[in-house]
Amino acid sequence: MRDEIDEKTGKTLDLSYLERGLPPFLNSSIEEMKKSWDILDSGGEDTLWDCKWCDLNSDINVAEVEQIITSEQADYLRKKYLRMVKEEI
Repeated sequence: MRDEIDEKTGKTLDLSYLERGLPPFLNSSIEEMKKSWDILDSGGEDTLWDCKWCDLNSDINVAEVEQIITSEQADYLRKKYLRMVKEEI
């Protein structure tokens, strides 16, 4: 099975490769955020959601600044797990 390709960029539409090789501290924060979103998306309340969101955002920023992950990975993770949308200038 072949990946679907974005005709504009020529890149694969399956961006899951951007999650490979992440450091353990970042994987841990992602897992906590996923649990929190599961609770919220099912109509529940997670009183620690904001803490988990901030922790993950901080971990992504640290990993990007320390060049552990690329800016492309950081943007992908912010969009997927923090549900942030990057503004185009």
